[in-house]
Amino acid sequence: MKLLRYGPVGREKPGLLDHDGRIRDISGYAADIAGDVLLPENLSQLAALDVSSLPLVEGNPRIGPCVGRVGKFICIGLNYADHAAETGAEIPKEPVVFNKWTSAICGPNDDVEIPRGSVKTDWEVELGIVIGKGGRYIEEADALSHVAGYCVVNDVSEREWQIERGGTWDKGKGCDTFGPIGPWLVTPDEVPDVGNLKMWLEVDGHRYQNGSTATMIFGVAHIISYLTRFLSLQPGDVISSGTPPGVGLGQIPPVFLKGGETIRLGIEGLGEQTQKVIKT
Repeated sequence: MKLLRYGPVGREKPGLLDHDGRIRDISGYAADIAGDVLLPENLSQLAALDVSSLPLVEGNPRIGPCVGRVGKFICIGLNYADHAAETGAEIPKEPVVFNKWTSAICGPNDDVEIPRGSVKTDWEVELGIVIGKGGRYIEEADALSHVAGYCVVNDVSEREWQIERGGTWDKGKGCDTFGPIGPWLVTPDEVPDVGNLKMWLEVDGHRYQNGSTATMIFGVAHIISYLTRFLSLQPGDVISSGTPPGVGLGQIPPVFLKGGETIRLGIEGLGEQTQKVIKT
């Protein structure tokens, strides 16, 4: 099942993508793709709907973030062995954890804004993990049962602010529009092997990232279990799980966004995003 949110910013409605790629309105059955709607029993009810009887959404509406009212937007850094190598970083012994502010979240095809004073805005295609059933101290063996679904994330990053300005990574990660998520929230039954998904990213038609979740250092179940040693997870929390090689920082010489570019990215089975980069 592919769930989505469509409509103007702040007024998105819940939808479902049918087998023909058309949007069906499910607002009669769910107030939003958010919170308790993502619990396993409620997702099962949505999956049991007769899709052909649901209202068709006409036209070509804006696609919003695939999850609403996100409580936490947690990220894992340096989680691909080949990406760690391109940045000259050591392979982490434990997951590197940082945050993106929820105000960074935007739709998958919304504009990405280069913030004022930025000189090193970069891109990162990432697998997003959306929590369904929350909890603390989740065992790794049970962790995947807590997943509502998966999505594409572009972990847009300002490298100077992240690395060169002191403090934590967070200041270079959470700017407005630095967190496009979606287009779809794809339930786990449609993702048979989350540890072997092709992922890619292009800027103005040039493919910079061409990787796979197979090179993740810490897998999805480990990440969820690890995080819940330190915090509780709630339905609708989003975890962005790291990026393969090919980021702008890793190019020789480095390449950063200046404004005017078009970014396209996607993950096998999870859909694609397209963003225009604009300078604020």
